[in-house]
Amino acid sequence: MILRSGCSVKVKMRHAKFIARTVLVQNNNVEEACRVLNRILGKEEIFDQYRRTRYYEKPFQTRRRINFERCKSIYNEDMNRKIQFVLRKNRVEPFPGCS
Repeated sequence: MILRSGCSVKVKMRHAKFIARTVLVQNNNVEEACRVLNRILGKEEIFDQYRRTRYYEKPFQTRRRINFERCKSIYNEDMNRKIQFVLRKNRVEPFPGCS
């Protein structure tokens, strides 16, 4: 048995992003295959896109969401840079400020 995301063959042909989302069911374990498929779709933000397009989003809400996503990505990038700086190898003092 194969679980696929998408509704029909026409949808798959129009949208190339549905090609690589095929999950094989092993040992009749459908629940595990569904979990894997949900994880794949969640990481690729397909569920978020579906939730956003299910209802009409007013232009000010769109601007607000996009600005929030930009701020969040800037914050995450800055935080990751700081974490990598602290976790770098070959430091003279492995735990700065703790001596």
